[in-house]
Formats: sequence, C-alpha cells, structure tokens
Amino acid sequence: MDIIVPQVGESIVEAEIGEWFKKDGEYVNKDDLLLELETEKVNVELNADASGKLTILVEQGEIIKIGAVVGKIDETATAPGDAEQAAGPKEEAVAAAPVVAKVAVMNPAVPKLAAERGIDPATLKGSGRDGRILVDDIPAAKAPEPKTTSVAPQTAPAAQPVTTTDKTERTTRVAMSQFRKKMAEHLLRATQETAMLTTFNEVDMSRVMELRRRYKETFLAKHDVGLGFMSFFIKACAEALKDAPEVNASIDGNDIVYHNYYDIGVAVGSKRGLVVPVIRDADQLDFAGVEKTIRDLAVRAGEGKLTLDELQGGTFTVSNGGVYGSVLSTPLLNPPQCGILGMHGIQERAVVVDGEVVIRPMMNIALSYDHRIIDGKQAVGFLKQVKNYIDNPETLLLKI
Repeated sequence: MDIIVPQVGESIVEAEIGEWFKKDGEYVNKDDLLLELETEKVNVELNADASGKLTILVEQGEIIKIGAVVGKIDETATAPGDAEQAAGPKEEAVAAAPVVAKVAVMNPAVPKLAAERGIDPATLKGSGRDGRILVDDIPAAKAPEPKTTSVAPQTAPAAQPVTTTDKTERTTRVAMSQFRKKMAEHLLRATQETAMLTTFNEVDMSRVMELRRRYKETFLAKHDVGLGFMSFFIKACAEALKDAPEVNASIDGNDIVYHNYYDIGVAVGSKRGLVVPVIRDADQLDFAGVEKTIRDLAVRAGEGKLTLDELQGGTFTVSNGGVYGSVLSTPLLNPPQCGILGMHGIQERAVVVDGEVVIRPMMNIALSYDHRIIDGKQAVGFLKQVKNYIDNPETLLLKI
C-alpha cells in the first residue's frame, strides 16, 4: 500500500518531510508512528495503516505536494521472527538501507556540515527531541595549522598575511522550512497590506502582583494550575473589546466584519518558531479556565501537537515579549485581525501617585491596529480601558 500525504487544510498545498521514525526496509506494525510532516501551520504525524515492510521514497527535508506518495508498505512481508524469514533477507534489507539509517535521526544540514568539519555523524550526540542531532550539536571546526613556505631571500616577494580559515566554514546554509517561509510571507503582508499604527501606555502592576501573591497557593490547590499575569491581560482585553467593536473586527474586501465573540490568540514560542493558538470565547472563561487553556496550548505547541483549527479564527491577539526581556516593542498585526496587544517586561520605576514620587512595578503595553477601520480615539480608548482593568483588577473582576 502507498503512504500518501493527507489533506490537512484547505489552504495548505505542500509539506516538508520533517522526520522518519522508522528506517527504510524496516518491518512496521499497523498504527506505528512512521513520520512527521511539517506544513506552513502545523506538524502532522502519519501512522501506518497496515503492517509490512517499509520502503521510503522521499527523504527527510524534501518538499512534497499534498497527495504525494512518500513511501510504501509491502503487506506481503513477514514479521521478524517468523519461520519464513531467513537470515539472508535480513542482511539484504540492512544492506539496502541508506548509511544515514545507521546513525541517529538528524537535521538535513548535519551530514554536509559534519563532513566539512571532518566529523563522523555517528559520533555525535543529539540534543533534539528523541535524540535528534541538530546543527548546534556539531563541534566547531579547528583552525588548521598556519602554512609556512621556504623561499630564497633574493627572489622572495614581500611577506603577505595569509588567512588559513576556509571561508566555507564561517557560514552555515540551511534551507528555510515551509513554516518559516509562510510566516515570513504572512508578516511581510501585514506590513504591506495594512495601515498599521501603534499606540502606547503603561500599567501599574502593583495590585495584580499583590492579588497573585496572596492567592496563588490557594488558586493552585483548587484549580491545579498556576495563576499568571497573562490571564489578567486576556480577561482585560476580552472585556475591553466589548466596548471597542472595531478593534475586534476584520476587513473582508470592502466590508467590515464585526465579531460578536472574543477568540483571543496568544503568541507562544514553539520548536518551529512563533505560533498563535486561539483561546475560544475568552470572555466566558474564568481565570482558571484561561490559565488551563494557555497551559495546554503552550505544552502542545512545544511538542508540535497543535491542530490547524487551534491556529485559525482568532479575532484579536496578545503577545508577551516581556518573557524574553523586551521592555518596549511594536507588535505586528496578525491579519485578518486588526488589533494586537503587546505586553513587556516589568520594571520598578519612580512614578507620581497622589502628588508623591513612589516606586512601582510598571509595564509598558502597546496596541498595534489597522488604521483603515480603527481611529486613534478608539485605539487609545481601548488601551486606556485595558490599563484601568490592570491598574484596578477589582473592576475587572466586577466587570465595571
């Protein structure tokens, strides 16, 4: 039987072979995990639909179309250990397998780079998932010994400095993944096809931090999930969007589509880069519901297990650059959404409160918006409402 790349989404037309978990010529059982496909949006795992001998037709790193045949399973083959399977066929199967099958699974760029540095890939220890060998696992090449040349003094030209390092060792060229290429196109489109503008404000995190300090242990014990800052901002945005429908809207041709629900995307890091899974109906979830959803999405994003549906359909996005140390940035829109909130790092600053200078934990927040349908007054009003909810979290809890 053929192993065919399945349809994983209407807009996805091709995929990249991410990793084969079985070797060419190996006997596989039905439902065994065969390979992982990388698309522009999600990773997809393919399992064996039948038992038999595997033949790999498309190697790791190659790009194929949806519907393409990437391998075959010979259902007439017998499982290892059966009386009919003699030693001879075993030896042939091993001999026919590619040399790379004798070593750990590795990034497609590893063999070439290892060869350039004179390193046997079989000696490398992988730091990736399931021991996968990454480019960073290859030791840096040693600079060769300086060359010396003996020439007669009367004919020797003036000494010139000699560079002994091969220029090819100073760079590493790796093909851009499908996911990264599509992300680049998406971000470029956001800057070219929208009238993006950003407005800024700052929030006092004192009361939120005090609430979290007082109740985090009780919250954890009751809900089996930690209480983080993100849930406060998700809830603040969900409530503020109700008073700013344009910020929760999108443009479809010559129409403005107002969304009467609040599906908020949360930008999280994954092994493939930044992804934005969506929290559905965030306004209807309590803090524990938001925290549990964020935890689940973040864990599965790190494992590459998010589904296509979980990455589509958001009406607004929240991005927290503060976890990486950013204190001020301009978040890029995630079209067709027309608004995105950027959170940043918390810093103690001197601020004036009731006529006195005091030290408070402050955070910069930024709202990037599409000026085609959102006016400055609406954008500033939305951001001020988010600020009010964070400065005074009791108003958020009471929805006032």
